[in-house]
Amino acid sequence: MDVRRADERYPGGDRSAGIESHHAFSFGPHYDPDNLRFGALIACNEERLAPGAGFDEHPHSHTEIVTWVVEGELTHRDSAGHETLVRAGDVQRLSSAGGVRHVERNDGPAPLTFVQMWLAPAEPGGDPAYEIVRGIADSTPYAVPEAGAVLHVRRPAAGERTAVPYAPYVYVHVVRGTVRLDDEELDAGDAARLTDAKDAEALAVTDAELLVWEMP
Repeated sequence: MDVRRADERYPGGDRSAGIESHHAFSFGPHYDPDNLRFGALIACNEERLAPGAGFDEHPHSHTEIVTWVVEGELTHRDSAGHETLVRAGDVQRLSSAGGVRHVERNDGPAPLTFVQMWLAPAEPGGDPAYEIVRGIADSTPYAVPEAGAVLHVRRPAAGERTAVPYAPYVYVHVVRGTVRLDDEELDAGDAARLTDAKDAEALAVTDAELLVWEMP
């Protein structure tokens, strides 16, 4: 198990424009050849947008982009004609495939925090696709077949144990609260990368929320 702490993330964004970013993997000017990906996961970005701030239209291709809102509301618009308001508890996925452009903004009155995860598809190309699942239930798996990956959302109460899937690659990101994974205590923003770890489980020290990726 490889634990990465919140304060080890690469800083990014533009605070003068109301954008604060923290990257778990090699990103932009923070090139790290030893931290390019884990399984299919190539980015796990924590983003904070002040009211009125956002990312202007920009392109993506050959990437599965999954977004999880922690607090606030995210306005999404893309070149395929989708315009959506994404709220806490919703899972949004944009398959950029052969190419798509999108805009992400905080058009609301309150600060916005979200986690955006990028996965590499097994096969490049194809047509862009978009999906949003409103208010996904606890422990309901969300499959991203293009990347062969499954996202598990876990919300254990304090003192509750939750099993970690057994797979060649498992990525655990703590959204909120504190959990103990094996002998390591993880707080909000911390992550663990598990490789072929059998019988792993997380114990919630406090009420917590976890994003768990199961990958081949």
